[in-house]
Amino acid sequence: MTEIPRKLIVPKNITDALRNVNFPGSNQDVVSLDMAQEIRVAGKKVTLSLVFQRSDDPNMASVIAACEEAILNHVGPEVEIKGNITAKAIHQMERPILPGVKNLIAVASGKGGVGKSTVSVNLAVALAKTGAKVGLIDADIFGPSLPKMFGAEDIKPAGVRVDGKERIQPISKFGVNFLSIGFFVATEDAVVWRGPMASNALKQLITDGNWGKLDYLLFDLPPGTSDIHLTLVQTVPVTGAIIVTTPQDVALADVIRGVNMFKGKGVDVPVLGLVENMAWFTPEELPENKYYIFGKDGGVKMAENLGIPLLGQVPIVQSIREGGDSGNPAALDENSVIGKVFTEIAANVIREVSNRNESMDPTVKVKVSRK
Repeated sequence: MTEIPRKLIVPKNITDALRNVNFPGSNQDVVSLDMAQEIRVAGKKVTLSLVFQRSDDPNMASVIAACEEAILNHVGPEVEIKGNITAKAIHQMERPILPGVKNLIAVASGKGGVGKSTVSVNLAVALAKTGAKVGLIDADIFGPSLPKMFGAEDIKPAGVRVDGKERIQPISKFGVNFLSIGFFVATEDAVVWRGPMASNALKQLITDGNWGKLDYLLFDLPPGTSDIHLTLVQTVPVTGAIIVTTPQDVALADVIRGVNMFKGKGVDVPVLGLVENMAWFTPEELPENKYYIFGKDGGVKMAENLGIPLLGQVPIVQSIREGGDSGNPAALDENSVIGKVFTEIAANVIREVSNRNESMDPTVKVKVSRK
């Protein structure tokens, strides 16, 4: 007799089960109270931490037992959870840097000139138009372009005091909250910094920004692989990465390095998919015409070869250039050629993030080891 395969256990199953456990004396469950943390699933084995306000909380044993019972009842009796729940006091836990941000997404490219910032800005706008709360950090420290592309070159972020600490208030336009090093240096000045200085600048945008609650925080990374990429994955747990390329071979050759950087051992950031920019040229007045200036379907084939989703193909249309120069991203017009493309890409990104979160463990920050 063929054995019926058991349902795959994923972190969301555990979280849903724990919502049935209320903390004694409270009408809130342990998930709503943010007590259930560090959930890890390895086959049938599940481990997690329960964070208590006090190390001598008298409810520890009963809450742990209730959580074990809830998981066994709601997920399945085969789950190996007994003895795998660790009680911790709140002072033992590392405080999350961006507690109100649900998903952190890196937008990267193997080489420069493929339109990564254009994709980042228009994707952020398209996500915001779905009703999501969206943030964007210009992590391209040496070539910041967000102030120009959002028409915010003359705006300076204000300082605000939050919970007794000084924060930087992101600029908000078109439903997107964003920060860039470009706000803090003169437009005509070259940013000539060594690696550690650039890394510290990125950390400051992340940790000092008053980001609040966001569904998505995007990072427009510099091209290639650098200190900035390593700083990002060491500072925050990146949910996933999006790779931007153009169809020609010289760009595609660098895609593999970009993908391998995120998927490599010790980094382990899932790649959500690939965006093929400059896929073809389409005149605004002849939207059905396609001229494959840089080759045809190079990104499509690369996505297939690497086994990652193709999130979308972005054509060369005059409006996308005009939008970047004028500070009015082309994705604002949902009925335009570019608007429709980025609406589709945003929907695909939302789907892939949801699939990733339901089927995989949360990403953890890369640990720095010193010998």
